Amino acid sequence: MEVTRWFYSVGVSDQTTQKRIAEFVKAHGKPGTAVRAVVEPIGRAGARIVLVGADGAMGDVMTKDVESATKAVEAADNVEQAEWDRETTAATKIGPAHRRKMAKMQS
Repeated sequence: MEVTRWFYSVGVSDQTTQKRIAEFVKAHGKPGTAVRAVVEPIGRAGARIVLVGADGAMGDVMTKDVESATKAVEAADNVEQAEWDRETTAATKIGPAHRRKMAKMQS
């Protein structure tokens, strides 16, 4: 199974951020299993919310800052704040095509 990546641009409203998180949860969530959300600062560009679904899919939602990202995660249903720990990393499913792409970026 190939990994699913959702990418969203910076500069969206807080409502749009909530909507996009909810869309991801609907597509990749599972009753009784929260979608994991890792908030990462990305400098002047704002913050990135990396979502990891119950099916291993990953998605990115960009926000204006870490505070907005954290509030969006806290307000979302069936989403839990996470870190890049063993459990979160193990929950992702990275397919061969994505691994090849990442290997090319390293060279």
